[in-house]
This record gives sequence, C-alpha cells and structure tokens, in this order.
Amino acid sequence: MNSNTHSEQFHIAASHPALPGHFPGNPVVPGVILLDHVAAAIERVWAARVGGFAQVKFQRPLPPEQRVELILERSDGVRFRILAGSETIASGAAELAT
Repeated sequence: MNSNTHSEQFHIAASHPALPGHFPGNPVVPGVILLDHVAAAIERVWAARVGGFAQVKFQRPLPPEQRVELILERSDGVRFRILAGSETIASGAAELAT
C-alpha cells in the first residue's frame, strides 16, 4: 500500500455503551459508531480532521465482536470501505476539514 492508502482491522466490543438500545436481543453496531471509527483512523493516520461525510452507504448490519477491515484511500478527501471478509458493511467518502 502507498502512503495514500491505509488498512486496519477492528471490532466493536459487545460491552460498548451504545449497544444496549440497538437492538435488544439482536445487537447491531450503530452506524455513527462506525463513522466515528473512520474519523478517528483518518486523524491518527494523516493528522487530518474530518469536516463531514459527503456520502455514506450502510449495506448490512454489523454485530458486535465481528472483526472487520477498514480501508482508507486518500485523494481530495478520503474514500472508505468497511469489510467483513468479502462483504461490504459500509462505504462512503469523508471530506477533510480545512
């Protein structure tokens, strides 16, 4: 990978405080938690702040404890994909703050 591409794995613990309401008996990681992880990775990797998300598509629910891969590709902004194996969980584009 080049300096404009980054990949990392992560999971959201079942004990995360946002999970009890999403959804009792069948927990699902809220999309905002995934976007928060994307923004934190962008800040950590490129020391850049996210100004907003221009586009986001959630394609399937993510249960807690499932390991996923985050792929970031930087150009004018940052395109991202969150994958569980070959399945896309979420994808989109982040705008960087100026």
